[in-house]
Amino acid sequence: MFVDELDEVPDGRPVVFSAHGVPKLVPANAEARGLDYLDATCPLVSKVHRQAERQVLFIGHAGHPEVIGTFGQVPEGSMTLIETEVAAEAFEPKPGQSLAFLTQTTLSVDDTAAIVATLQRRFPDIVAPKGEDICYATSNRQAAAKAIAAQADAVLVIGAPNSSNSLRLVEVAERAGTRARLIQTADEIDFGWLGDAQALGLTAGASAPEVLVRGVIAKLSERYAVIEEEVRTTTEDIAFKLPRGLEAS
Repeated sequence: MFVDELDEVPDGRPVVFSAHGVPKLVPANAEARGLDYLDATCPLVSKVHRQAERQVLFIGHAGHPEVIGTFGQVPEGSMTLIETEVAAEAFEPKPGQSLAFLTQTTLSVDDTAAIVATLQRRFPDIVAPKGEDICYATSNRQAAAKAIAAQADAVLVIGAPNSSNSLRLVEVAERAGTRARLIQTADEIDFGWLGDAQALGLTAGASAPEVLVRGVIAKLSERYAVIEEEVRTTTEDIAFKLPRGLEAS
């Protein structure tokens, strides 16, 4: 089952920490309770965590699990959340404070670029991350969503309503000039909303399993003569090591 707090995990049950990461206090509390845990934090998020130990501005969305996890890596009050261009414009550092920034890995590439541009205009000496923080799977899917939206009458995005990267895909498709809607499963397809769309774009959040995509296509095939055409904008060939505890023995 999914839980939001460690207190919800029964004694003696194993627990897996989200790919978005958790505050340092969480694994410490798990160890104190004698719980077996697996830290499945994405390596890209872990990179942000390491950098956050010496950074001060974090571009992200308040309340997102990754934001909570990243802020939990540093002393309270040592990092400032920047959510919008307006916030970036209004931020005032302490006198003599050197600045650096990090970003949530599941943000809109375009929105993040605008916020970063504002910070760099106002603070020319601000230190940027050594590498791109936004997850490659997130940025790749946003690029694909733009390409799909340009060819489609409507776009369906498969993902959870609390998935930041899935919500960004809806925004990207809409900004590209087409209708877009988020669904979790094939059962949520609104055929009335689809209307007389002849070309339907279909994409999915970075964590959505392929079985959900196939399920949506199967559901559409019950009503339409479906011809699939894959839109490929890049090839992903990045591989990460398994989390500690899952390595082959």
